Amino acid sequence: MASNPNYCDITPEIEALAAQALRNSSIDPDDFVKYDVKRGLRDLNGKGVLAGLTEVSDIVAKKIVDGEELPCDGKLYYRGVDVEQLVEGALKEGRFGFEETAYLLLLGHLPNQEELESFTKQLSYYRSLPNNFVRDVILKAPSHDIMNSLARSVLNLASYDDRADDISLPNVMRQCVQLISLFPMLSVYGYQAWNYRSGSSLYIHAPRPELSAAENILSLLRADSTYSFWEAHVLDICLTLHAEHGGGNNSTFTTHVVTSSGTDTYSCMAAALASLKGPKHGGANIKVVRMFEDMKEQVKDWKDEDEVRRYLQDLLDKKAFDKAGLIYGMGHAVYSLSDPRANLLHSFVEKLSREKGRNEEYELYSLVERLGPEVIAGERKMYKGVSANVDFYSGFVYHMLDLPLELYTPIFAMARIAGWSAHRIEELINMGKIIRPAYKYVGTHTDYVPMQQR
Repeated sequence: MASNPNYCDITPEIEALAAQALRNSSIDPDDFVKYDVKRGLRDLNGKGVLAGLTEVSDIVAKKIVDGEELPCDGKLYYRGVDVEQLVEGALKEGRFGFEETAYLLLLGHLPNQEELESFTKQLSYYRSLPNNFVRDVILKAPSHDIMNSLARSVLNLASYDDRADDISLPNVMRQCVQLISLFPMLSVYGYQAWNYRSGSSLYIHAPRPELSAAENILSLLRADSTYSFWEAHVLDICLTLHAEHGGGNNSTFTTHVVTSSGTDTYSCMAAALASLKGPKHGGANIKVVRMFEDMKEQVKDWKDEDEVRRYLQDLLDKKAFDKAGLIYGMGHAVYSLSDPRANLLHSFVEKLSREKGRNEEYELYSLVERLGPEVIAGERKMYKGVSANVDFYSGFVYHMLDLPLELYTPIFAMARIAGWSAHRIEELINMGKIIRPAYKYVGTHTDYVPMQQR
């Protein structure tokens, strides 16, 4: 709560200023077509404007057949390795895969046993916060928005780093490995601080060096620090699938843009966090969960296809849930026929739902996954296919793991920090000009008018 009772007031004067801004800052939508502006840096077919090159990851959503570009089932590669094989390989060997994934993204090749053990030890070595950091930073002025709390903590870490502004490769590598290992602590402690402020008990568990990132998240969060083998593995799979997704997604592009200015690692990652926080990016899985909660209240028979279809139509018609006209979790900027991350999660969600006794909810999700694209295709002109994206199932996974809603997007950040780090290092190594696209001025020029004549 703000200490000043007027701090959050929107006065009539401010309302008037906002109205003036609306009148004087609205650009004619036809001008974007007239000047061939690629809004969102994408064309009508969803193809992005080429702004850079990367070796970190590859997203495949189309194939060339007889010289024609056609949509295909989506594939995602980390440093050339199929992410499905990464997940399956770790599961077959009965180990956790996120640490291996982080190494692969940062260093460009799969680690052998010795390299992975050494890297994991480095993560454990850096998994400790400066003295009194929890008391002086996290517990003071806790925020209900854990992404804001996480960004604040990251910026504050710069005050404890004598080499905060050093962008030499060894120092940036140290900072990135440090942040990869610290993000779970900063996020969970931020949540615990807010929870305590709201009247709950305060739990600040120390991380355990022998645990994986996924295990530490569950151990730090839960009062008794307990978790099942399958819970930790499903969370680890989520971390692996969220670790990276090309250089063009909003937060990773932010990482490139900010890095190109020569700024420090902490400022760069705080900017990426600010981007990821948005409901059109990392916050989407929260919208999916809330949409389903509303659906479960409005739809009487979850197995009735007609009733579910009517609800989905109401979503598009802006009559249901938040009246935004969206079926959350459906569609992706790149993928059309399928999102490989959603496909992978689907099979594990089914197993977890059986373990948690939530089969009926799983069947509802599966039904919406099937009906959603049909309803959208019947309502809107489609430039490419629509399928369930990774957010469609990840929120359900977190819900079944009893993770608080406030941590859904921070968990995304705990994973994506690995990809951001790889892209920051890549940008630093290949850095040329500062990234600066063009904006065309479409206003008018006017003469200055003296104060007395206005």
